[in-house]
Amino acid sequence: MGDDDYSKEDLLQLCKRFGDYITVKLFAIFSISLQNLDSHSIGAIAGLVVAILFTWKLLRSSRASHRSQPKRQSNMPSSSGVNTHSNSSLTLAEFSQNSQAQDGIDEFFQPVKPTLGQVIRQRLNEGRKVTCRLLGVILEETIPEELQKQATVRSSVLEVLLEITKFCDLYLMERVLDDEGEKNVLLALEDAGVFTSGCLVKDKVLFCSTGIGRTSFVRQLEPDWHIDSNAEVVYQLARFIKYELHVSPIKAERTATNVFSSPSLEQFFGCV
Repeated sequence: MGDDDYSKEDLLQLCKRFGDYITVKLFAIFSISLQNLDSHSIGAIAGLVVAILFTWKLLRSSRASHRSQPKRQSNMPSSSGVNTHSNSSLTLAEFSQNSQAQDGIDEFFQPVKPTLGQVIRQRLNEGRKVTCRLLGVILEETIPEELQKQATVRSSVLEVLLEITKFCDLYLMERVLDDEGEKNVLLALEDAGVFTSGCLVKDKVLFCSTGIGRTSFVRQLEPDWHIDSNAEVVYQLARFIKYELHVSPIKAERTATNVFSSPSLEQFFGCV
């Protein structure tokens, strides 16, 4: 088999590997719905185009190089050792060139890490309305009595909370014992920047005096998701709400197929 045959076979192998990359990456990129395209997705498509142009130019230059090389005489004595050394050098050079091309393709096709917004939309299954309890989920405090003294927004949940407000109609709710508890909650949310950095307004922070009142709020709003730290409330609403997230430090038994559980809201979205 001549040198040209070896060169063609190498080029075909390289094209085949690149074709496999193209197939996989095109499927991954275009499986995302057009409405979810953002700067990262556009960047991935742009990288794909650049990779195609890069490989096309590489293949053209490789073909031109092989055409310009004169054919070696087949009747040269092989015992001299010169041809053996030349063939080895040429094979190594071609292997190095193909390896560099493969490295270039690999570099362009490095997986793009999804943004927090993309993760949230995926985990919420594109749900647009969300209701969420404050105690034990957004706030450090876990019982209404603690709210009479102070309210503290959990720093680890703040980024997730603000991101949810960008894509969802979010309502926060809690049972308080008096006006002082309500005041402390609103002040804590305001100090954390929830009302200025996100799309949440104070009118969407709802207060009630009983646990039944929170359940009533949720049923009236008919959200796609309800997030709560009270197992009894989650159980009662499972028949009426499409999806629920039970936030509990102790892994709870799954009571229904539409009820998920997580130690925290941020862990549910993989932020910890």
